Amino acid sequence: MAEKRGQTEDLSNVEFETSEDVEVMPTFNSMCLHEELLRGVYAYGFEKPSAIQQRAIVPMINGRDVIAQAQSGTGKTATFSIAVLQMLDTTLRETQVLCLSPTRELAVQIQKVILALGDFMSVQCHACIGGTNLGEDIRKLDYGQHVVSGTPGRVFDMIRRRVLRTRSIKMLILDEADEMLNKGFKEQIYDVYRYLPPATQVVLISATLPHEILEMTSKFMTDPIRILKINISHDSIYISDYNNNN
Repeated sequence: MAEKRGQTEDLSNVEFETSEDVEVMPTFNSMCLHEELLRGVYAYGFEKPSAIQQRAIVPMINGRDVIAQAQSGTGKTATFSIAVLQMLDTTLRETQVLCLSPTRELAVQIQKVILALGDFMSVQCHACIGGTNLGEDIRKLDYGQHVVSGTPGRVFDMIRRRVLRTRSIKMLILDEADEMLNKGFKEQIYDVYRYLPPATQVVLISATLPHEILEMTSKFMTDPIRILKINISHDSIYISDYNNNN
């Protein structure tokens, strides 16, 4: 089980306002998901959305940039996976969503969740990670993948080789962003971001919000909704819609 980490100290110098426009969705049915996706959600075993899912899925679907302070065990992976699947145009066999993670294991886990939830949608999702066969990556990406889940180094390598085409990408997900920075991936994340279309939506998931994370959000995001301080044991959550006009 993931160790809980203190979260208040990194937020001491940041001001937040309670959001008035983030609606709590008590059920998956109330989120107006595609029928095939809803079937996948229930087939996966979900019955009721978790606290973060109730608040974050719909803003992501609506195209908002989102910062979610979330740890393992909160349902974070399914949160952005459901939003991703709702947004996909499966008739367009090009990469539309890119998800970066700090480890190969997490990238593969995300791929499995997306494929499971999208089981009735004919979705293509590839895990693009180091330590695997380069030729297989090239073959899969040439075939066409709606979603690519990977580690920053291998993903950037595929972009540089022009195998991973970024022209149709509309969402970038940075999962466990603090861990990616801890592992020294900062420059590679910035390198990847430079290749994405200017209007790309950004979703950032992080257990802590140190200065480097806040710096990244200021460069990558526009008027993000912040979903903060998720307490696993009490299922409590604080929401902020922070306007960057200061």
